Amino acid sequence: MTNHSIVAHDLTYTYGNLTAVDHVSFEVGEGEILGYLGPNGAGKSTTVKMLTGQIRPKAGKATLLGMDIAHETNKVQQQIGVAFETTNLYEQMSAVENLKLFADLFGVKADAQLLLEKVGLGNRGKERVGNFSKGMKQRLMVARALVNHPRILFLDEPTEGLDPVSAESIRNLIREARDGGTTIFLTTHDMYEADKLSDRVAFINQGKIMALDTPYKLKQQYGKRQLKVEIENGDGQIESREIMLDNTDTGDIVKGLLDGKKVITVHSEEATLEDIFIQITGRGLAG
Repeated sequence: MTNHSIVAHDLTYTYGNLTAVDHVSFEVGEGEILGYLGPNGAGKSTTVKMLTGQIRPKAGKATLLGMDIAHETNKVQQQIGVAFETTNLYEQMSAVENLKLFADLFGVKADAQLLLEKVGLGNRGKERVGNFSKGMKQRLMVARALVNHPRILFLDEPTEGLDPVSAESIRNLIREARDGGTTIFLTTHDMYEADKLSDRVAFINQGKIMALDTPYKLKQQYGKRQLKVEIENGDGQIESREIMLDNTDTGDIVKGLLDGKKVITVHSEEATLEDIFIQITGRGLAG
């Protein structure tokens, strides 16, 4: 039986007449990465604020590491790491000083230099954070979230706006934390990112979870299985044909093409998580 690091049951939050999170329930296993996906305003941040004890649910409850976050907030917060707003950094201080201050708040010893090296800031530790680019601040936030060796890590758009090398180093860090048994709750509207990192994904739209499963199963359930074939016609032009894979005549169609045409490329296509999100919710991720 899987140990669940996070159990949300009927979590609900309202701002006046607006229901931001509407009776949301899910579980996240120990050492699992859950991608919590949806457009801006879908309820992602409000969910995280409830899970991390920043706001109390209007209804329902959240249990982290077996503790009710609303009643044992301080105990839970000792065990979690949060990388959300880069504005929470102390701009006048150096990167090392930021990490050491945070370690002191937790009453833990932290190897600031090692943490900075892990996020690709090893040679920038003595610089004032105010001089850092947005991407560097983002990486420092991830390092800061790891200061207390958290058992659960909450990350919001951790690679947004980063160059490809920095983004990959953060992804590797996330995988490394997961492999060490840390549970990761990843909020994002970047479906490609979520697909690469998540063990399971939850689609949230207008405060409700619309689907929750592995990326693979969602693609199997909602995606169309098809082959995309590029052929050269008689005039030397390239034509593209799409062939559904599960039809009874698929084999004959493919054989006919291979026998009669000059085939340039053949590859199978699967739906992206973004395609599936739009199919389930009727809206794109920017909306």
